[in-house]
Amino acid sequence: MTLGPRPRPEILTISPYIGGESHVPGANRVLKLSSNEGAFGVPPAAEAAYARLAPEIFRYPDGSASDLRAAIGARFGLDPTRIVCGNGSDDLIYQLALSYGGAGTELIMTRHGFSMYAIAGRYAGMRVVKVPERNLTADVDAILAAVSPATRLVTLANPNNPTGSLLSTREIARLRSGLPAEVLLLLDAAYAEYVTRADYEPGAAFVDAGDNVVMTRTFSKIFGLGGLRLGWAYAPPAVIDVMNRVRNPFNTNAAAQAAAIAALAEPGWVEKSRAHNTLWRQRLGDALRALGITVWPSEGNFLLVDFAEPARASAAHDHLRSHGIIVRPMGGYDLPQCLRITIGTAEECEAVATSLGEFVARGAVQPGTVQEAHG
Repeated sequence: MTLGPRPRPEILTISPYIGGESHVPGANRVLKLSSNEGAFGVPPAAEAAYARLAPEIFRYPDGSASDLRAAIGARFGLDPTRIVCGNGSDDLIYQLALSYGGAGTELIMTRHGFSMYAIAGRYAGMRVVKVPERNLTADVDAILAAVSPATRLVTLANPNNPTGSLLSTREIARLRSGLPAEVLLLLDAAYAEYVTRADYEPGAAFVDAGDNVVMTRTFSKIFGLGGLRLGWAYAPPAVIDVMNRVRNPFNTNAAAQAAAIAALAEPGWVEKSRAHNTLWRQRLGDALRALGITVWPSEGNFLLVDFAEPARASAAHDHLRSHGIIVRPMGGYDLPQCLRITIGTAEECEAVATSLGEFVARGAVQPGTVQEAHG
C-alpha cells in the first residue's frame, strides 16, 4: 500500500468538533435549541449595519479591528490596546495553545469542560489533562494538584459549557494565586452576560492583577452574531503582543466588525435578553423538575437535563426530535445520560416542557424517581 503525507500523530487523536444540529428531516417546524444561540436573534441595529456594508465587502477589513476594539473598550471599561479580536473565541483559544504549548507541555481542563480546549491543546502538541469535577463544577484543588513542571495552560469556562456551573470570584482568585507565574490561565467568559450572581467576576479584574490571565468573550451568544464568528480577548500586554504576532492578518471580517459595533450599542438588548433568560431558565427548569426530571443548576442560557440513564436520554432526544425540537446530546462530553437544552423564546421553552411532559406520561421516566441535582 502506498503511504501518502502523514500528519503529526497527535492530530489523529483529535475527535472533530460537531456543532449542534439545525434540521430534522420531514419536520414542518424546527425549534433549534442545540447551540446556545441568543433567544431573540440578531439585534436590529446589527442587522442594519450588516446590510449597509454590503456594497463595501470587496474591501479588505481593518486587520487590527481598531474601531471594534475601541467600542468593546468603551462598553466594558477596558484598554483597547489590550484587546485582540478573533474569528470566534475558538480562534483565540487556538492562538493561545499554539503560542504557549508545543511538545512536552500540558494543558489542564476539567472533565466536562468545553471540548475545544482539548482539540486546541492536541493540535498544539500538548498533553491534555482532564481533572475531576465536584458535582459537575470545577474543583480548584483538583486543578492545582494536577499542575506539573510541564503545565503551560489552564483553561476554564466560567460559567461552564455544558454543565452551566460557575466558580465564584473568591474561588477564581484562589485558583489564580495557586498557579505558577509561567502558567497561563484562560478564563472563557462566553456566557458572562447571562450571569446575575453578585459573586461573579468575568475575568478582567484578574487580567489586571498580574501577567498570566487571559479573558475571552464572544458575540455569538447574547449579542446574536454566531453566524459572523466574532470573539475577543483581554490580556496582559505581553500576551497581546504574542497573539498579534500569530493571528491571521484579517481574522475578523468587515461585516462582523460593523455588526458587533452596532450590537454593543443596541439600547437595552443585553438587559432584555438577560431578564428573559433568567425568567425562562427558572420556569423551564421548574417545569422539568415537576416531571421528576433532574435539572442541574445553570448560570448560562441553557439547562443540563439529566435523565439518569443514557437510554432514557436517547429516548427523550428522539421524542423531542419527533416534535421538531433539536437539543444537544451530551455523550461527547462524557455525560451520555444528559441533554443540553438552550433557553429559547417563551414559546420554545413551553414547547420543550409540553413535549417532555408527553414523554414522561408515556412512562419513559417515572415522576419522583430522579432526585434534583445540587452543584
